[in-house]
Amino acid sequence: MASSRDRQRKLARAKLDRQLARRAARSRRRRQIQAGVGAAVVLALIVVGSAWALGAFDDPKQNTAAEDVCLWTPQDATANTNLKDVGTPATTGLPTSGTRALTVTTNQGAPITAELDLASAPCAGASIAHLASRGFYDNTKCHEITSEGALRCGDPSGTGLGGPTYSFYDENVPVLPEASPSASPAPDQPPAYPKGTVAMVANPPGANGSQFLIFFKDFNPAKPAYPVIGKVTGGLDVLTKIGALPTVDNGSGAKVKPKTDVVIQSLTVGEPTTAPAPATSGPTASPDAG
Repeated sequence: MASSRDRQRKLARAKLDRQLARRAARSRRRRQIQAGVGAAVVLALIVVGSAWALGAFDDPKQNTAAEDVCLWTPQDATANTNLKDVGTPATTGLPTSGTRALTVTTNQGAPITAELDLASAPCAGASIAHLASRGFYDNTKCHEITSEGALRCGDPSGTGLGGPTYSFYDENVPVLPEASPSASPAPDQPPAYPKGTVAMVANPPGANGSQFLIFFKDFNPAKPAYPVIGKVTGGLDVLTKIGALPTVDNGSGAKVKPKTDVVIQSLTVGEPTTAPAPATSGPTASPDAG
């Protein structure tokens, strides 16, 4: 199976090939028009040129053809019985700008709200929206409070191996600046995963499905591996409370399972919205609000 980077390159290459083919087709049409019109029919040339400039000679099918945004790789549910088949999201016509509102209502207090970043992680946004529309996350448990300071959710099986019958490649994995050999890292360098970050998590890494992390404290690994897909906008106090719950052995020797069940009662995703213009003045709203 090709790596996630190979799939990304193939998607990008296919998109470029389609763009080049359209340009070549337009160039051929322009040459045909110019060769077929004599120098004596100046008026006809003007009419034809005007029509061409307005797109009259463009192929509607080429102009309206949707570009592939995401690649969904099938996963075998017979080999992994923890997978659940709820269909596959679309590959074309997906939003690639703005945000979508994510609302996670648990049995631990007020809802946790977040914004999914469609510009940096359009496929994660499309996948979570698709799964939410199928009720995939409803009445499932967040099965880990990780040692990295995050709540892990999105696996109906609670094993860490569950998800849908498709996967998708990593998007927006943080890249840390290379430290100079002669200088120490800047003390004010922000963490790769600040408190309130929403990120995908997969097993194996790179084969993302439905599982996600919500960080209740800063996490700054030497080599980031989780794709960042959004940030918390409300209910951070509830998330912090959940992060403080005692944990017990999850059956495999890791003391990460919440002693008190953390149940997602519902998870919803709103419609895509365009990001508002940045404020020129005034205080910034705290993520603890709500």
